Amino acid sequence: MTVTGRLSTGIEGLDEILHGGFLRQRNYMIQGSAGSGKTILALHFLQAGVAKGEACLFINIEEDLDDLRSNAAALGFDTDAIEFLDLSPTADVFVEDRTYDVFDAAEVEQEPLREAIVDRVDTVDPDRVVVDPLTQFRYLSADDYQFRKQVVGLMRFLEQRGATVVFTAQDARNQPTEELEFVADGTIRLGSAPYGKTVRVPKFRGSKTQGGAHAYRITDEGMVVFPALDPHDHQETFTTEPVSSGLPAVDSLLNGGLERGTVSVISGPTGVGKTTLGTQFMNAAAERGERSVVYLFEENEQTFLTRSEAIGIPVRGMIERGTLKVAEIDALERSPQEFAHTVRKDVEDDDTRIVMIDGIAGYRLTLNGETDMLLRRLHALGRYLKNMGVTTIFVDETAGVTGSFSATQENISYLADNIVFLRHLELRGELRKATGVLKKRTSDFERTLREFEITADGIVVGEPLTRMQGILSGLPDVVDDPD
Repeated sequence: MTVTGRLSTGIEGLDEILHGGFLRQRNYMIQGSAGSGKTILALHFLQAGVAKGEACLFINIEEDLDDLRSNAAALGFDTDAIEFLDLSPTADVFVEDRTYDVFDAAEVEQEPLREAIVDRVDTVDPDRVVVDPLTQFRYLSADDYQFRKQVVGLMRFLEQRGATVVFTAQDARNQPTEELEFVADGTIRLGSAPYGKTVRVPKFRGSKTQGGAHAYRITDEGMVVFPALDPHDHQETFTTEPVSSGLPAVDSLLNGGLERGTVSVISGPTGVGKTTLGTQFMNAAAERGERSVVYLFEENEQTFLTRSEAIGIPVRGMIERGTLKVAEIDALERSPQEFAHTVRKDVEDDDTRIVMIDGIAGYRLTLNGETDMLLRRLHALGRYLKNMGVTTIFVDETAGVTGSFSATQENISYLADNIVFLRHLELRGELRKATGVLKKRTSDFERTLREFEITADGIVVGEPLTRMQGILSGLPDVVDDPD
């Protein structure tokens, strides 16, 4: 067997983190607390070997073999194609009357264990081996030195026989796993954060890996891993050009539109028309035959569809033609890594050209309290979309219907290439709306404000409000015409 190349872990996202998978004829530790999914990950590794016609051996030292097979089969693993060596304790262990010195006991229990492993390895000649959990060997060793010596010997024996080994280690106060860190060629650490389950790779000899905290989920089909988004790993060649809104007055404000491959923030208070304005850009994209996606964090899909259709934006027809996807996102059920994975699938698999996140306050809930990470996650997502040539729209709701002006509520203005704001204004007892452009990095823009109106026929943007002052201060007034 060649030592070069990679072996898939059986989990697509984990392979991405490891830049292809495990190195052959090495050993890797899966570390985590009870119930974190260590055995499931190990089974994925063996299942990937089965799919390639490789010989796979599972050495179980703790869990009852029937329970292990049953649980694995429930997740869709082909246990009939995996060889098992059952070294788990039986009921006889409890009822037998054995009296040994502690050092003699370790030696008495270890010998049949070693013989069983050697015999089964000779018979199966495995390409992949799982030992679950390796920490059980500690109880069969007189001291930590003997435990480490036995583990090193086992790993060398299996690797010399051409096997790639995955072993599990359970976190426990009375079972430190530091010595196993030194034995292992790599460590996969399963843990948790406020936003959900995490996987890290603190050690991986012989290769770089994608660092940081990644996310994972246990499903009915096993483990799914969502790598943390690293924008530097993604780059597409595209032509920078204006993306029209389909409304001449809006395009005039933006000096032609929003450039492709830029991040824009549409900000304003509730009910002012932020989502509607963003949807208009997607409507224009659909007319060009381009695909858009809107991720709804704060509004349900039915409300979005009904409201858009009521003002003449044919979103249902766009969905039917495949030029629009509307995704209702439950922020409390998604980690930021999982959401980024969803975005990547839409962009890379379906050639999405416009992405709208509606809105930022809802997206913040994916962090489940880690609000200091908001800008970091949004920056990575925005940078990725820019690198892929996607026109990105973040919808940000500002506080207060009227009053002092605020560009954004979540302090994300530095992330934006463009900022388009909408304002409610009270003028002589009438509630009206205005829009303007605060920032545009890629070109000049119109520095006037225009009246903004949503009608049954769609968005209407008026002429520049040159005869009004005090709109941004919250005290609008009409300036008398000197003539």
